[in-house]
Amino acid sequence: MSAESTLTQLRRSLATIREPKGSRDIIAAGVLVDISLSPQGVAKATLATADPAILEAARRALESAPGVARAVIVSTKSSGHDNPLGLAKTPQIAAAAATLKAVRHVVAVASGKGGVGKSTVAANLAVALARRDLAVGVLDADIYGPSLPTLFGLNEKARLSDGKIVPAEAFGVKAMSIGLLVDEGKALAWRGPMVMGALRQLMADVDWGALDILLVDTPPGTGDAHLSLVQSKRLTGAIVVSTPQEMALADVRRGIELFRQTGVPLLGIVENMAFLDIGGTRHYLFGQGGAERAAADAGAPFLGALPIYPDLREACDAGKPLTARDPRSPAAQAFSELAGKVASALGF
Repeated sequence: MSAESTLTQLRRSLATIREPKGSRDIIAAGVLVDISLSPQGVAKATLATADPAILEAARRALESAPGVARAVIVSTKSSGHDNPLGLAKTPQIAAAAATLKAVRHVVAVASGKGGVGKSTVAANLAVALARRDLAVGVLDADIYGPSLPTLFGLNEKARLSDGKIVPAEAFGVKAMSIGLLVDEGKALAWRGPMVMGALRQLMADVDWGALDILLVDTPPGTGDAHLSLVQSKRLTGAIVVSTPQEMALADVRRGIELFRQTGVPLLGIVENMAFLDIGGTRHYLFGQGGAERAAADAGAPFLGALPIYPDLREACDAGKPLTARDPRSPAAQAFSELAGKVASALGF
């Protein structure tokens, strides 16, 4: 059976489900947003409804279809149950974080401004920590712009086992992102409560297992994801990434203040894209030493300056962090030093 005919059969299975108070089936009503079937037999349907009865009926209908081993239902609407992924009902954030009892440290990697390379730092730091024989995970908390699948070269959708999402594993690191649950390029028009609900589920519904460190790659700014993490009361501390120029530092200071006000320890500040070395001459494209001065002003540890490394960018685009692809390179050595400081701050 061709892939197209298989999807047609799955749509027919969903067409047996009718709206609760309507005369149309959910296909005719336009409830089905998207449907796919992985080579492993995982059927995934995105539905524009929050009705738990329809979501459950869709799951049962797909799992009874030929060739389907498991079904994942994604809801694009808020039900008031704070469960945008359509999985089991998600507890409040503190209860969700309590499921991470086998995780020793949860560390937010944050920046007040986008475009400073925070996700690149988080991904390479995770690999560098794993190379120190630590059990490490990365949670990509950027719901609107997930980058972890690209950075780690992850192409397959996440699978379920015993009702839990199984994190991907790459380069010695466990990884999970909303990008592994929804189709690539799909725009998520989710409001704040749904974003917070998704983050809760990425904590509570993912089988993280025993970890020494779970790095949370947060979105830019100081919004819903950050507040959810703070409310979880599970953050050991935060690492703030900035570039040297004042435009970035102004936002970084607001991020530092958020963590300060909420009692989250600041593990330190990293200055990324500090300079470009050409023929032994340093070119400070974004100013010099701004993040280091900001750390001194905030009374926070300065974790070091990371220059602009073209091979680091190339490795990220290729889906293999440089700390894994070429651990002896200058960039990888810089991340190794950063990992040593972070590990030491956490007592390893």
